[in-house]
Parts: sequence; structure tokens; C-alpha cells
Amino acid sequence: MEDVEAIVYLFLSVWLVITARRKVITASRKVMFQRRLRIARRDAEEADERVLEVLQRCRDYNRTRRQRYSKLHRRRPCVWMLDRATEWWSVIVPSFTHTQWVESFRMSEETYTYLCNKLRPAMERQDTPFRVCIPLKKRVAIALWKLATGSEYRSIGHLFGVSNTTVCRCVQDFCAAAEALLVPELICSPDRQKFAEMAAYTENRWGLPQCVGAIDGSHIPILAPQENHCDYFNRKGGHSIILQGVVDGKGHFWNVFAGMPGSMHAAQVLRLSTLWELASRGNYFPPCTRDIGGVNAGYYILGDNAYPLQSWLLKPFPDTGRLTAEHVVYNKNICSSRVVVENAFGRLKGRWRCLMKRNDCDLKLVKSMVLTCCALHNLCESHGEAYDDGWDAPAAAEPGVAVAQGAEEEGTDIREGLMRYLNT
Repeated sequence: MEDVEAIVYLFLSVWLVITARRKVITASRKVMFQRRLRIARRDAEEADERVLEVLQRCRDYNRTRRQRYSKLHRRRPCVWMLDRATEWWSVIVPSFTHTQWVESFRMSEETYTYLCNKLRPAMERQDTPFRVCIPLKKRVAIALWKLATGSEYRSIGHLFGVSNTTVCRCVQDFCAAAEALLVPELICSPDRQKFAEMAAYTENRWGLPQCVGAIDGSHIPILAPQENHCDYFNRKGGHSIILQGVVDGKGHFWNVFAGMPGSMHAAQVLRLSTLWELASRGNYFPPCTRDIGGVNAGYYILGDNAYPLQSWLLKPFPDTGRLTAEHVVYNKNICSSRVVVENAFGRLKGRWRCLMKRNDCDLKLVKSMVLTCCALHNLCESHGEAYDDGWDAPAAAEPGVAVAQGAEEEGTDIREGLMRYLNT
């Protein structure tokens, strides 16, 4: 029994010794593991720092190298332009005589220079690092050539050595600049003094008192628009927009209204214009009256039978076959005085032939071109530019104009008074 207890005690002692030794070994292993872990972390951090230091050195080296390279090998931007023939503009045009200049651009070089200076704030462009701009004088010349000839963009581009897109942009910019800078100055409502001057000039030339101008309309041929093309189909068998203009005794436009469809009657166009709205209210012509044939009459303009008779718009008596001698004298004087507006439209279209040919541009651009041409007409006429009779449009048969109906009695007394005045 004692031997068994001794064996058990020995076994327990050995087991306790082994367990204690295992605990000591495990604790020492944990300590060693923690130490190795700390060392590994420290080594990793040092390695990361060395890597970051190497990367920073590389960045600094590359930056310094780029700066040195840019200073030593800095390359100027390359100007890209398609090489085109420009000899006509750069060599031939500068050698033009006065006559050649007027034939080509419909105005003298002096007026052309004045026009360029007038439009400079809106049309001048600056060079960019990658493209040289078209000079102002060349851009204006391109637009004038288009308006004067009505040529295609492609033909104008070949002539001036530019692309089709450049020609289109020059025309658009020129018309926009003219609408903003030229039209308000050259085509504006006269003031009281100007009305008096126009009335005096007309009376001295044609013997009509209180007359300040004449009104008429003209068709501008266009390409059939995609929308509502039937509205633009006129009585002549083509598509057009209508230009309504009022000129003074010298043939200068002082009121224009453009853009109405070609199928509309002249009286309808008039009633849609601001001229009708203001004149009907008595807000357009200044209150300056004069006794004419026993009737107190103010300022008035002359129209044909297509327009309604108003106190401010007189027209001939309709020829019904029963006109008296007094009526014939009145009609003869009115028709001879109205020649000024017909001549103005003839000179307008003869000088700017884009209004005579079918215009294939966008409808909005066509309207802008029409207003621009009217302003250029006034500019050329006021500067005394020569007009070549060879520019006149070939005579075309005009269809009969329907007589306006309605609103026909407001100016009857003034017309009768003027008839008596002309027959005395």
C-alpha cells in the first residue's frame, strides 16, 4: 500500500513539474513572440519610410528634370491652317483702280474704310496661339462680295482663299453687326426738323405740299422653307419674303419692314408693321398741318392702289374709265412723284444683287441681309457713291395689283383737297 502511494505521489510530482515547466515555456514563448512582433513592425515602418523617401526623391528629380527640359526645349504652339491661294486678295485687289473697286464692292475704297471702322467693335477678331484670325478688312470684303453678287459660299471661298464655313460666318457676323450698328443710325424715324426738310424737298421738286415720302413693297426671292412653305409662295410663282420700304424725295429709306411671307397682300403687310400702328394712332408724324385746297392736312406719304387710303397715306384715284380731267392731273402728279420709291428699289437690288437672285440662306439670315442691304443703300447714297446703269435688273412683267379693300374713307377729304390744289 505504501508503494502505491509512493508511486502516485511520484507521478503527481512529475506531472506538476512538467505542467509548471510548460507554463514557463509558454510564457517565455509569448514574450519572445511579442518581441519579434515589435521588431517586425519597426522594420516594416522603417522600410515604408525608406520607400517614401525614395519616391519623394524620384518626384523631385522628375520635377527638376521637366523644368530644365521645358526651359531648354520649350516649343512654341503650332499655328494650324490649311494652305489656300490668297493671291487675288493680297496681290490683285490692292492694285484695283477706283472704278474696279466700285464694280467689285459697290462702293469706293474710302466708304469701304469708313464701313470697316464703323463695324470694328463688333467684327474685329484676335489671333489665338493656334490660329491666325481673318483680318477685319478681309471679313468685310467677303460679306460685301456676297451681298453684291449673291454668289455661292464655295465660289467666294475659292476667290478669297478661305473655307466655306469662314465665308458663312463672315456674312452672318457682318449682317448682325450692321443690324446693331448701321441700321439704327441710317434707317431711323425722322424728327420734326427732318420731316420739315423732307416735305420742303419734295414740294420743291414735285410740287406736292406736306409730302414726306413714298411707300412700296418688293419681293425678295428665297428657297422654299421647310415649314409653312405655302405661305411664302407668291403670285409670281415663286417663294419670297416681302420688303416694305418708305423713302424720302432723295431715295433714302427711312422706314423698312421685312420678313413677311410672299403670299400676303401689300395692305396686309402694312397693317402688320409698326408704321401702321403708330401712324393710325397719330403718334408717328408730328402735328404740323397746312391748308391744302381748303383742307387742313398734315404730313403724308404716297402709295399705289394696293394700299388703303388714309389721312397720312394718299394714293391715285382708281381708273374706272370715268376719271375727270382733274383726276387725271392728280394721278399724273402722284405717279410721277412715286417714281422715287421705284427707283430706290431698283438701285437697291441693282447694287446688292443678293436681293434679286434666289437666296438659299436661312430665312432669319435672309431677313438680316435685307435690312443690311437697305442700310448699305443709304450709306452709299449719302456718300455720293456712283451707280452704274449696267447694274440695273432686267425688266420683268409685274402681275396686276389688287386694289385694297376696307379703310378707304379716312383720307378722302385730304385727297380731294390735294387734287384741287394741283389743278389750280
